[in-house]
Amino acid sequence: MNASTVAAPGQVRTVPVLAAEGIEKSYRHGMWPGRRQQVLRGVDLALWPGEVVGLVGENGSGKSTVMKILVGALPADAGTITRSGRMGYCPQEPVVYERLTCDEHVELFARAYGMSQEAERRSRRELYAALGFERYASTRADQLSGGTLAKLNLGLALLPDPDVLLLDEPYAGFDWDTYLKFWQLVAQRREAGRSVLIISHFVADEQRFDRLLDLRAGKAVPR
Repeated sequence: MNASTVAAPGQVRTVPVLAAEGIEKSYRHGMWPGRRQQVLRGVDLALWPGEVVGLVGENGSGKSTVMKILVGALPADAGTITRSGRMGYCPQEPVVYERLTCDEHVELFARAYGMSQEAERRSRRELYAALGFERYASTRADQLSGGTLAKLNLGLALLPDPDVLLLDEPYAGFDWDTYLKFWQLVAQRREAGRSVLIISHFVADEQRFDRLLDLRAGKAVPR
């Protein structure tokens, strides 16, 4: 078994909720035919129920490329992805509509997720309370600060209570209070048997993770 698929201590494992095997990706540079630069050289990664995993790498190491491939937003050149359960994705750059309020974003994304009105209202109420977001409910996205926009970005990913939550540099722009609230939400998801994958260029609180992987030379290496 690959070291990246080892179960965290004290956790019962059956099958991973998300697994990547042999993922490769390269990009073309320059004029046609140009030169191809290989970014990912066989990434293996498994995420098990109820664990929090960090994927850490320098800028340009391919972290966001891995994330986009995992959620299906970018095709891999080689390798396989296996997914189970509902997925939530929080990209590094928020995908929002400037003229819509936070409430309108929630309504729009809830429809896209196929949520009932009751489930939408319950999730909205819980997320607004957890993130201290209530006062921005009627504020348009183009009037939000960077940190508040990051809260909306996170809240939209959490809205359907996904089995697997994928976060790309999620706490960039958070103040200290929001940073702590973020980790409370992550801990609650772990306790509920949900899984979280966080990618970042640095990790300050290693003890909050079950496992850490370093993305080096195009591969995910257990720390």
